[in-house]
Amino acid sequence: MLGALREFGTVHCSVGLHRDDVGGGARPLLSLFTITWRDTATAPRAATAARVVTESAGHRHIEYLELSCGPLTISEVLRRPASDSGLPQLPLLQVHAHLPHPDCKRLVVLTISSTAVARREEYRALLRGIVETVRFEDPMRVAA
Repeated sequence: MLGALREFGTVHCSVGLHRDDVGGGARPLLSLFTITWRDTATAPRAATAARVVTESAGHRHIEYLELSCGPLTISEVLRRPASDSGLPQLPLLQVHAHLPHPDCKRLVVLTISSTAVARREEYRALLRGIVETVRFEDPMRVAA
């Protein structure tokens, strides 16, 4: 799976399988977390963070944040498989965090995807927690 995702700049993916503890239901939820690098036009980081969600159609619930790693946007996209794909016609929620790199030439996109659309707030909170841990520093240089 990562091999296929690498064609789009993905450098990491994790599959999550966990119980739905909200509302007394104990059904399993499946999610996918990815980290993808994208090249961008050279621009100030705040402009890149804002521009990336306006260039692509379908981004909703857009949130602009300033964290210790810099400016970023969090947004949602709701997708459906093509009707002739043979896939179940379940909506797919994708919550994205777009974080421009300090070099102002690329950005990292953290994405959580799940068909558990009703848990969008929980997935947004989870992604917010993840982005608060992001640092654009070489950990070997920091430790020295």
